[in-house]
Amino acid sequence: MTAKPLNAMPVLSPRVSAIQPSPASVLRRRARELRGAGRDIIEMSSGNLDFATPDHVIAAAHDAALRGDTRYTDVDGTPELKQAVRAALQRDHGLDYATDEIVITNGSTQALFNALLATLAPGDEVIVPAPYWAPYLDQVRLVGGEPVVVPCPQNNGFKLRPEDLEAAITAKTRWLVINNPVNPSGAVYRRDELAEIAAVLQRYPDVWIMADGLYEQIVFEGDRAPTLAAIEPRLKPRTLTVSGLAKAYAMMGWRIGYAAGPAALIREMIKIQSQTTSCASSISQAAAIAALDGPQDLLRERIAILRGKRDRFVALVNDCPGLSCAAPEGTFYLLVSCAGVIGKRAPDGTEIGSDRDFAAYLLQNADLAVFPGEDSGVSPAIRVSFANPSALIEESGRRLKRACEALR
Repeated sequence: MTAKPLNAMPVLSPRVSAIQPSPASVLRRRARELRGAGRDIIEMSSGNLDFATPDHVIAAAHDAALRGDTRYTDVDGTPELKQAVRAALQRDHGLDYATDEIVITNGSTQALFNALLATLAPGDEVIVPAPYWAPYLDQVRLVGGEPVVVPCPQNNGFKLRPEDLEAAITAKTRWLVINNPVNPSGAVYRRDELAEIAAVLQRYPDVWIMADGLYEQIVFEGDRAPTLAAIEPRLKPRTLTVSGLAKAYAMMGWRIGYAAGPAALIREMIKIQSQTTSCASSISQAAAIAALDGPQDLLRERIAILRGKRDRFVALVNDCPGLSCAAPEGTFYLLVSCAGVIGKRAPDGTEIGSDRDFAAYLLQNADLAVFPGEDSGVSPAIRVSFANPSALIEESGRRLKRACEALR
């Protein structure tokens, strides 16, 4: 019998082999590599904010470390943080959850995945409106489900219409993912629009709702984006409300998310977490309490700053030949149509045949890292962030315009 070489790879799971790394993480890594090679890359694809974590949040983390809160916590989070999440959901949405209906996770991404893993059988379907956050699809596939993508074009405001939702529901549908505000388009569902979606869902009692509100506080009209369980209380027993601290409080790297929903589902999610990552960081949990319980005025100040950056970047993008975009209602992204550059050629003769080609051209020729819309179910488009310093926004606009003008 021939011995296997010591470096032989194990047999890979077909589920894992069928998916790709997060496109955003790939872009971040490539931009980092080029920067390390001496290129002056401006990263416009990132979900990072150009704000510091608030001082009082950092101070709470420091104090927790000094007093020795550096051990494992309960898998589902400290009682104090769960209480802070409970209070925030009541304050922000009028939603009342018991502490056994709340789980603290290692970022909101884990909450989404754990819920899917806990509920999907092979072949079960999950409805995902497009444009979408790319990991939704691969998370569903990874646990054996089938994503059902429902296009939501610009003439519908990049939002799911009730009739399109109803047409997508089948006997295999287990979840609807509803992201508000929407990453990558920045669209915000109003209360009346969610009420129409809720009316459809009431006719299908076997369909659960995954309400992803990670960007809920970054909206430019009104206090925050509404969520379905608050709009229609009769849907609350089959809604998982998911959010986190990353965007509102500029705590991207602290990795604290949470989910609130029926206790039976939360128990299964905790069981999965206990066998995978276990608890979130004890220090990050202490910081999250300070963020949720502390003063909220800073959020309004930062949203005002983001609004000014949004308006400036929209003007710069619309000054580029072949590109167009509208001001988003929320998030810190512009979804930019690049239809006007498709079919053109770069100075070296390379044809721009898709938004992925255009993104590659911008990285190679303008040192701009952007996110191709193809990875979010909308083409031809690119997603760019305006959560950068103002000087970088101006420079990004200049580079983008020069790159577009160079196309023939």
